[in-house]
Amino acid sequence: MNGIMSVCSDRWIRKMSQEHGMIEPFIDGQVRSADHGRIISYGLSSYGYDLRVSDEFKVFTNVHSAMVDPKGFDEKSFVDIKTDVCVVPPNSFALARSVEYFRIPRSVLTICVGKSTYARCGIIVNVTPFEPEWEGHVTLEISNTTPLPAKIYANEGLAQVVFFEANDVCETSYADRGGKYMKQRGITVPRM
Repeated sequence: MNGIMSVCSDRWIRKMSQEHGMIEPFIDGQVRSADHGRIISYGLSSYGYDLRVSDEFKVFTNVHSAMVDPKGFDEKSFVDIKTDVCVVPPNSFALARSVEYFRIPRSVLTICVGKSTYARCGIIVNVTPFEPEWEGHVTLEISNTTPLPAKIYANEGLAQVVFFEANDVCETSYADRGGKYMKQRGITVPRM
């Protein structure tokens, strides 16, 4: 059948990661605690993978009265921070990146959604789909929808990736198109 996609199981995600480097580093199972106590979980789940946020953040600021323009983005709109706990100002956002590097197979499309622990605190994670044959660190947008400062914990879970495999492989992949965010490393701001 053409046009049918099915969600990928933990066995499929494990195989693709261990044999083909789809997720690096790959954590085989859910990690829920560390030496310093409980953490926001990450790693392989039943039908997805909970990625971690790195300790690199770009926190939005209006100190330079810049305008947000996706066609001419001014990097002065952000303050770069490297920290174990990032505080996102009220009604603001930050960009971050995943710890994991992803290599998406040609027959796969992913959807990435925020973890419920953060969502229940008014923290929304926005990520566009990982297209077939895209690879790189995931740039994560973290929105604080509350009127209070919000903490984001580096090297802990932030979002869950769900993988869908198509019965019919796409005609043109992200790599074929020469996508502008291909093989991105670190946090990548809008490009034209």
